[in-house]
Amino acid sequence: MSDKQVAHMVFFTLSDSSVEAVQDLIDACDNYLTGHVGTVYYSVGARGPEFAREVNNQSYHVGLHVVFENKAAHDQYQTHERHLAFIAENKDNWAAVDIFDTYV
Repeated sequence: MSDKQVAHMVFFTLSDSSVEAVQDLIDACDNYLTGHVGTVYYSVGARGPEFAREVNNQSYHVGLHVVFENKAAHDQYQTHERHLAFIAENKDNWAAVDIFDTYV
């Protein structure tokens, strides 16, 4: 198992993409996904519509960015009850979820 940091980037496409629904998901991320053991960096936010170059992905609504100190911390997060509660309480509004995990 690697001791490199793991960047866990998650991009949510919502069925209901209203301003309120986007904010609700951001608030849920802040409630459930912050403060986990081994977190080096955390941020979440709405896609900026002004980022509209040809290379910019316009298909998602919320981006979550978490960097963990190592793969063990990432793996612990994945099965943590707060992470599982986040999924259970929010997945009904997810049209798609794209996850990119990389060593950094």
